[in-house]
Amino acid sequence: MTDNFTPGAFAEELAAAGIPDHMHAWLGRFGVGALVVKMGIHFLEMSPERTVATMPVEGNTQVAGILHGGAHVVLAETLGSFAAGMHAGPGRHAVGIEVNATHHRSIAKGLVTGTCTAIHLGRTLTTHEIVMTDGQGRRLSTARITNMLRDNAG
Repeated sequence: MTDNFTPGAFAEELAAAGIPDHMHAWLGRFGVGALVVKMGIHFLEMSPERTVATMPVEGNTQVAGILHGGAHVVLAETLGSFAAGMHAGPGRHAVGIEVNATHHRSIAKGLVTGTCTAIHLGRTLTTHEIVMTDGQGRRLSTARITNMLRDNAG
């Protein structure tokens, strides 16, 4: 995963998103992605088995002033895809093939925490459950993502 890595290419972006230093080589060519930056997602833990991040409600709301349902899904898919990519390892990548979400309660301010937990880590497929909670630990939504693991071209 370190081919064509330019040191510092996305160093500030990676640091701002909370990406641990040991993962900069993996993400150095691409960064965390423009949507992750726009949504304000900040990683707290990163492993194939468990990935945790926060996202502010402010700036990610719908017309009624609550967190947009799509923002829940963006956080969920981001966490599940990063976890699957880490499981895929060097020379492979993850491609999302299914995502679903159930919204349980709304939130109008503060931070949302997404906790992604592996359900299945296979050779060709991964499945993760992502639970979004508010600052009091109340469940806001539950999502599930399945990723297919593929070899890099070339």
